[in-house]
Amino acid sequence: MTYTVEKIGGTSMSAFDAVLDNIFLRPVSPYNRVFVVSAYGGITDALLECKRTGEPGIYQRVAQRDEEWQSGFDTLEQRMMLINENLFADPLNRTRADNFISQRLQEARDCISNILATCSYGQFTLRQYLPQIREFLSSIGEAHSAYNTALKLRTLGVNARFVDLSGWDNKLSGSLDSVIESAFADIDVSNELPIVTGYAYCDEGLMKTYDRGYSEMTFSRVACLTDADLAIIHKEYHLSSADPRIAGPENVLPIGQTNFDVADQLANLGMEAIHPNAASGLRQQSIPLQIKNTFEPEHQGTLISGSYQPDNEHIEIIAGKNKVFALHIFDQAMVGNVDNVGYDLMEMIADESVSLVGKEMNANSITYYLSGVAKNLNKVLYRAEKRFPSATITGHMVALISAIGAEINTNTTLSRGILAMMRNDISPIAVHSSMRNVNVQFVVKDEMYEFAIRALHDEFFTQAAQKDVA
Repeated sequence: MTYTVEKIGGTSMSAFDAVLDNIFLRPVSPYNRVFVVSAYGGITDALLECKRTGEPGIYQRVAQRDEEWQSGFDTLEQRMMLINENLFADPLNRTRADNFISQRLQEARDCISNILATCSYGQFTLRQYLPQIREFLSSIGEAHSAYNTALKLRTLGVNARFVDLSGWDNKLSGSLDSVIESAFADIDVSNELPIVTGYAYCDEGLMKTYDRGYSEMTFSRVACLTDADLAIIHKEYHLSSADPRIAGPENVLPIGQTNFDVADQLANLGMEAIHPNAASGLRQQSIPLQIKNTFEPEHQGTLISGSYQPDNEHIEIIAGKNKVFALHIFDQAMVGNVDNVGYDLMEMIADESVSLVGKEMNANSITYYLSGVAKNLNKVLYRAEKRFPSATITGHMVALISAIGAEINTNTTLSRGILAMMRNDISPIAVHSSMRNVNVQFVVKDEMYEFAIRALHDEFFTQAAQKDVA
């Protein structure tokens, strides 16, 4: 019998009735599976900060010593209680769910209050405690959703088991692998259904190491350490030929099959099929990954495997990222000294918690394509201007659009892509092709992002363009 480790994303978790019917209760037997669950949609944003806009959550308010962090807990608790109310009709289980999360929130609130009190003395600084605060706040959302899921399934006759990897009770410690191995030592998946928190407390610090990709790392390591036959991620949409919100749901096509090279390119653009570090473990152990649509359970979705090789060269997906900050540095003195300049810039990028999406260079200039919160991007620009006063440094917002496939002809893709955009009055700022023959990237003005996505998707995926890229 196939043994699977499956992950359910936050947006899907918020549509719990569909998750229940289409995933948990769909097979004849619910067992021989493990589920790693994310927090309900928006909960981790409220705990930390909004992933898209950078709007501060509880953690950021604590870090800024903003007294509003207390009211952030009050608002979050009300929101979590509303989720419980919608999930549990019977008063007994509703009370159990409410008590569980209320206790977690109160303990977290008390812990932060004690830390702030300690830091009122000159010998202690808040900065040294912030990584730990971020770690334990991260765990609360997944603990809430995992506990609720296990409790709900037990009311329906499923022998579900809440597996709390968050370290809240200090029962599990060590490396991520040792924490998972200890938690699964006495679990028999043939007659019980483990519901696992997406966050795991470990020596390396999941949040510190992988930031918001931590639940996918937990999912990947559970799959690898328990020898899964198949890993599955349930999302609210198919892994499709383009974002359906841009190209139109009636126009996009599920990819069907691809390999981990394509998944890595998507991750670099922030359109994660799976975090690249998580994919690496699955790839090394030859565990295929299936991406399924929560709301279309009968559809097989897309299978990602290390062994997949297409029969012919073709584009599989048009993916992109807007609001990318292009930091351009020109300096005649850079000739022969590019490595030193690059080292200094990368240090600034790491210090300001900004993501490097891409880079291009020539003899006397470098352009870095950066993603992050506007405040942090401006800090990088300011530090670069201060560090290189004789250089001409500019920064402006652009969009990156990639035509990606497991095996493509980059020359033909490049020419067809440029012509398609020119026909739609879009002038590329820069273009890049990959020696690995997996992607061609176009840089356009930020306001042309959606137009460029649609132009390239029309070129490579309309019926008139269904010929192979050869």
